[in-house]
Amino acid sequence: MTLSRRTFLSQASLATLLAGVPAWARSAAQQAVAGGSHETHNGIVNFAITPEPPVLVSFANTSGTSVTVSSKVVEGLLEYDRQLRPQPQLATAWEISADGLTYTFTLRPDVRWHDGEPFTAQDVIFSLQAARKYHPRGAATFANLHDIEAPDPLTVRLHLSKPAPYLILALAAGETPILPAHRYTLENALQNPLNSAPIGTGPYRFKEWSRGSHIIYERNPEYWLAGHPKVQTIIFRVMPDSAARLNGFKNQSIDIGAHSPVPLSEIPRLGEFPHLAVSTDGYEDNATITALEFNLDREHLARLPVRQAIAHALNREQIKKIAFYGYADVTVAPISKRSFPNYHLDIADPYPYDVERANALLDEAGYPRRAGGHRFALNLHSNPFNPGFVRTAAYIRSALARIGIQVTLHEQDPGSYIRSVYTNREFDITVSGVSTMFDPTVGLQRIYYSKSFDPAIPFSNANHYHNPEVDRLLEAAAVEADDTKRAEQFKAFQEIVVREIPTIALAQAHGVTVYNRRLSGFETTAAGTRGNLALLEARNA
Repeated sequence: MTLSRRTFLSQASLATLLAGVPAWARSAAQQAVAGGSHETHNGIVNFAITPEPPVLVSFANTSGTSVTVSSKVVEGLLEYDRQLRPQPQLATAWEISADGLTYTFTLRPDVRWHDGEPFTAQDVIFSLQAARKYHPRGAATFANLHDIEAPDPLTVRLHLSKPAPYLILALAAGETPILPAHRYTLENALQNPLNSAPIGTGPYRFKEWSRGSHIIYERNPEYWLAGHPKVQTIIFRVMPDSAARLNGFKNQSIDIGAHSPVPLSEIPRLGEFPHLAVSTDGYEDNATITALEFNLDREHLARLPVRQAIAHALNREQIKKIAFYGYADVTVAPISKRSFPNYHLDIADPYPYDVERANALLDEAGYPRRAGGHRFALNLHSNPFNPGFVRTAAYIRSALARIGIQVTLHEQDPGSYIRSVYTNREFDITVSGVSTMFDPTVGLQRIYYSKSFDPAIPFSNANHYHNPEVDRLLEAAAVEADDTKRAEQFKAFQEIVVREIPTIALAQAHGVTVYNRRLSGFETTAAGTRGNLALLEARNA
């Protein structure tokens, strides 16, 4: 048998790619090539994920890996470029009325679900209802949605009771996926078997989920974007062990992993492997600010001079270097400059690093050093969801020791952390991440808004902060249709909280994607690898 040159290259590159790959992955790739897809499409891409997603459709779940796998199969009305500007996906055009109360979407024609049924406005109507009912942020995101109508099968019109300027940024596949209305009911949506074997309109079709091992998606040959996707098969490999992920990148059994899939300390060593590269692009819609939060119900922490002293004791540049190995931007204001340059307050730090000033403030506040040089003690709980938070907490313990504050560091599992900080409020200070999400009203307001204080709700106003002017500004920005005025409101809010410091913003960590250089097209949108990867290409190794 004589192989054509093209076939030979595909087989050779496949052999290289499959070195060290488990049998199930080898089988999937060999089937893809045997089926003839090598003639026009790349072979397989192995994508490392952890933890394993609880479901494969994200309409009712915000798990990061659920969002990642969902958006390849089930799409949104829009996607967003890296400046968070809306771009077409299942909607080809949209219009917002001058008063901000009516949104009209023109839907993409000739789109079919993976089961062959046509995509219509009824799918959009159902999906927005499902998101409002079941998504953890849905009730807030769609709080002002009064009515939805479909003038024709390819037009959807949303009527709002009052403006919601963030709504146009909430329509990505990972946040508000469009579901097949003919296969779901609103009452039983959470129990639908398609949540674990999805049917969508996206560039990839679900093939297999082997729990604890892998998820296989295959190319949708009838995708609406002609000639795409280029990749025949994506295999999501569940890999909880960071050493295994690192070795997988090195031996080329893993092609890509997102959200810092290897320890940041190991990234400089990846330069020894010419096939590997890293990128920090494609995380613009999920900016997370690492912050120190105070329990303002504690008598001494309720006093501004004490919080000012603690702020003066912290060196953000050291945090960037020690906790994030340089993969972060220092920040004073809580709204991300990288994601929201129009809303970010560019302000000089009113409490710059100054240990002498920190000690003087504590002396003046009536907290002199006692035996052993200690003034008082604090319990510091670190959010375990990100090792950067844990390293930041360790730095803070050391920094506060220099000004006589004895810190006991509590490292806990996620459930224990949530109970200690939010439910039982046993903490004095905590290091955690504040995600701005796709808009400050959606992601950030909950941290500073007095009405969001609720011990039953994690990752809300843990500080128990209450400032009527901050509340007023946040409420105004939530419904302000004029973006210039909205920016002024957000900057005024930041001016207050930067000086009152219920929370000290420290650094915005970079999301890091590690990938094989044969890949391209995964970082073109604000969602990056959490997008649909329709433009992903995998050149022959």
